[in-house]
Formats: sequence, structure tokens, C-alpha cells
Amino acid sequence: MVRGKSTESSTINLMHVKPKNTEIKPAEAVDQGDRLSLCTKLCYAIGGIPYQITGSILCLFLQIYLLDVAQLDPSFASIILFVGQAWDAITDPTVGFLVSRSRWTRIGRMMPWIIFSTPFAVLTYFLIWFVLPIEQGKFVWCLMFYFLFQSMQTCFHVPYSALTMFITSDQKERDSATAYRMMVEVLGSLLGTVIQGQIVGGSSNCPTEDGFPESRNISSIQVEQTRKSYMVASGVVCTIYVVCAAVLFLGVSEKKGRDHQNPLTFCQGLCLVMSHKPYVKLVIGFLFTCLAFMLLQGNLVLFITYTLGYRNEVQNLLLTVMLSATLSVPGWQWFLTRCGKKMTIYYGMSLVIPFLIIMVSTKLYLTACYLISVGAGLSVGAAFFLPWSMLPDAVDDFKVQNPDRHGHEALFYSYYVFFIKFSTGISLGISTLSLKFAGYVTGSCSQPELVGFTLKMLISPLPVFLIIVGLLIIRTYPVDEKRRRSNNRILQDRLNNESKPESSAAAIKVAVDDDPTVTN
Repeated sequence: MVRGKSTESSTINLMHVKPKNTEIKPAEAVDQGDRLSLCTKLCYAIGGIPYQITGSILCLFLQIYLLDVAQLDPSFASIILFVGQAWDAITDPTVGFLVSRSRWTRIGRMMPWIIFSTPFAVLTYFLIWFVLPIEQGKFVWCLMFYFLFQSMQTCFHVPYSALTMFITSDQKERDSATAYRMMVEVLGSLLGTVIQGQIVGGSSNCPTEDGFPESRNISSIQVEQTRKSYMVASGVVCTIYVVCAAVLFLGVSEKKGRDHQNPLTFCQGLCLVMSHKPYVKLVIGFLFTCLAFMLLQGNLVLFITYTLGYRNEVQNLLLTVMLSATLSVPGWQWFLTRCGKKMTIYYGMSLVIPFLIIMVSTKLYLTACYLISVGAGLSVGAAFFLPWSMLPDAVDDFKVQNPDRHGHEALFYSYYVFFIKFSTGISLGISTLSLKFAGYVTGSCSQPELVGFTLKMLISPLPVFLIIVGLLIIRTYPVDEKRRRSNNRILQDRLNNESKPESSAAAIKVAVDDDPTVTN
């Protein structure tokens, strides 16, 4: 009887203990686990610098490097730029597919890709800027190492982009981390512009008169000095690349997500991603807006140099644009929290349109160029920040509609990066080929009038048209603020429900162990 009474007493104790542990402790654990420290956010953000610093330099300077420094024919330069980016675009979904099928390791699923690709990316990037002394081999050299670098960069950037989904499950924390990332990435683009612009820009020795270059070719000595400057700049960038990768690895812990039970084939993964209509609408809309900004970014150096005639101010005008973009990111984050993401997209992307029209419709003095650079930089900041802020929402929407699908986040990010890089390749290829037909003269301090007119078309009318089309498509994107908050609540409830059984079992075990009346 005593033994029975003891058992009854322990049962009563368990009934008192269980609700306490299952209703309070799990909620606290979820909150603490999802919260990111400032240090983690900064380390995560710093990991985005390598992609942005190399990407901005390649987009701004590779075209003029191939034409005026390596002195390749514009048709060969066009092939390198377009085919290289097309290859890069193809590798994105391929790497995303491989990442999604890779196993979890002690350091995570994404981190091994990031760490092991870094040394190869650094080496191939450095060799892009080395001009082979053999004239017949320059084209193959540039194309080969551009291919290899884009492949290694993809192995770094696709896992890094998908890492957003594995540092926390809380949408607000992810948005905050994305804001930090975009701020630092724009700062990385600014850093790339400063390094490349100041080191390489100071080596330009074309004579000028009244701000416009004289008609003569650049000497071989000046070309050699410029080539050395490009090598020095690439060495500095490679050092920064390695440091940022190390900070990301040491400062960010990847949380294990849910694995997919049945690994998908490549075609199945493509069909899965493209079957989610909100994601498709978002990507197509950003494809048009990204193509517009890539056209602007890729031809800006040539436009300032040959159309506006401010060769010696190129690096300073680029610095103004990127500095304005960097400082605007916190403002766009504040605007986003007040007005929503779609409204911020409309204002942010369309802000650049009047400045583009002014650039080609009137004669610009240097002061006006700097003012326009500040205004255009505000829109560039929005173009950097907002797409990456909205992409996790589309992935969450897919998770809500497909609760039995897990572990496919890398696919969504890889296909988005695919379209972005594909648009970059199209913009740079079309630009360089257009300059070929316009009569671009390699290694000259001045260009025919038709080249100036072509650059005007590539800088203003075409980007304005593409931005308008992109915004109209994004208008049909169905994930508004109400749906986004609803998705966040549903996913958080799922996470809490998944953690409750484990927490309940742990609470019972603790209660039994602590109760002296319970005997074995």
C-alpha cells in the first residue's frame, strides 16, 4: 500500500510539472535560438564582400581592360564577356543542385563549399588581370581564367546566398541580417571601386584639353604601366577576399535544417523551383531591373570617358555613386519597415529614371555630374538591397504551400543568381558588340561620334524601358506584407510544434529524476 501511495503521489507531481515545462520553456528556447547577435550579423555580412568587390570590378573595368589594356578586338572582348557570363550562369543551378544534395558535415552543409573554393577563386581572379605576352594567346588566356574564376566564385556565392535560411528561422532576424549584408556588400562594391579606380585610374596618361581627350593613341609605355596597376589592384583584392572568407567561417554558425527525404534530379529540381509562381514572377521582374542596372554599370566608365569627356574624373564619379548607394541602404531599410517591400521597390527602382534622362538630354558640367551621381546612387542602393530582402519571402511562401518539401533552399538561390548573371552577360555582350559596330577604336584616347551616341542609348533609353517593364511584372508578385506575416506565423508555429514533443519528453524525464518518491 505504501508503494502504491508513492506511485500515486509521483503521478500527481508529474501532472503538475509537465505543463510548466512544455508551455514555457520551449517558447523561450525558440526565441533565444532564433536571435542573432550583432557580431554574427556583421560576420555574415562581411562574407558577402568577396562576391561584390570582384563583381563590381569586373562589371565596371573588365570591358575597358579587354579593349584598352589587353587590346583585344571588340568582337573577341564581346565573346569573353558574354560566353563567360553564360557559362557562369549555367554553373549556378548546377552548383545549387550539388549543394542541395551534399551531406551535412561538422561545419555545416554550406561552409565546406565556401572554404574550399576560396583559394582557387583567388588564384584565377589574379590571373585574369595578367596580360599574356603572346599576342595569339591573349584571347584564350582571358577566356579560360574568366571561366575558371566564375566557376569558383559560384561555388562560394551560391552556398553563401542560401546560408541566409540556415542562420536563423526568424523572418525579422533574417531581414535584419540581410540589411547588414546589403549594407556591407554595397560597401564592398564601394571598396572595389576605390581600390581599382584609384590604383588604375591614376595610371591613365591620355592628354586632355578643356576636359575632352585629344585624338591620339596610347603609347606602349603607358599601356605597360596600366597593366602593372591592374596587377597591383588584383593582389589587394585577393587579400581582402581571403580575409572576408575567414571572418565568415569563424564568426557564423550554420544551423542544421531539415534534409529532403528523396533527393531530386537536376530536372526535378528545376521543375520544382519553376512551379512556384510567386518565385517565378519575382525573378523575372528582377531580371529586367537587374539587366537595366547592369547596362548602366557596365557602360558607365566608357560613357564618362568618351561621351562626357571626364577621363580623369572617372574614379571619383564612380566613388560618388557607390558612396551614395552605401549610405542609402539604412534609409531603404527604414522605408521598407514603414511602407512594405513592394512599395519600396517601386520608389527605389524608379528614382534613377529622371537622372538617366538628364544624363543624355543635356550638356553636363562636372558639378552636375557629381549631383546626378549622388541621385543615381540612391537607386543603386535599392537595387542592391531589395531583391535579396524579398527572395527569402518567396522561399518561405514555397515552404508554406509545400510542407512536405525540405532542404531545397539552395536551388531557389542558385536559379536566382543564374538569372542575374545571365542578364549581366547579355548586357556586357550586347554593349561590347554594339561598340564594335559603332566603330570603337582599341587603344585610342578618343572615339567616333557614333560610339558616343551608342553609349548614350546603352546608358539611358534602354535601362529606363527595362526598369519600367520589371516594375510592372513585380506588381503582379502576390506576396504582400499581409501574406508575408501570415507565412511567418505559420512557419514559426510549425517550428514550435516540432520542438514541443522533444521538450515535453525532456520535462517528464527531469521531473521523474528530481522526484524522490519515484522508485525504479
